[in-house]
Amino acid sequence: MFAPADATAPRLCRDFVRAVLFTHDREHLVMPAALCTSELVTNVHLHTKGTAMLRIRLTPARFRVSVFDESPDPPVVAYPAGRVVACWGRGLALVEEMADLWGVADERAGRFAKGVWFELGVKGASFRGGKVPS
Repeated sequence: MFAPADATAPRLCRDFVRAVLFTHDREHLVMPAALCTSELVTNVHLHTKGTAMLRIRLTPARFRVSVFDESPDPPVVAYPAGRVVACWGRGLALVEEMADLWGVADERAGRFAKGVWFELGVKGASFRGGKVPS
């Protein structure tokens, strides 16, 4: 799915992910998947001003969403210092908290320079923040 380079992109992608999960009886994944998808697509809108490409892979064991954009700049996870409540820049930290796995795709996808992905529903997952170890 391609999302427009405007403020409607996060909602469109979030609604698409929700529809896929409801259609395939994975209601238990809807809330974390919608949140993580929204955060990744919002990052594309805020930081690249370009089109986002959404890829979804659903298997019996996992649900994976990849969001590609045209910027080669790596994503940055921001953590608030001390007990300060951050109102901005928490997106990837939320993805890190909600997803079983997440990382940056090794491959390019056409004109898209990078992809950030997350997975849900992975049994026994404990690795976060990068390529899944072999």
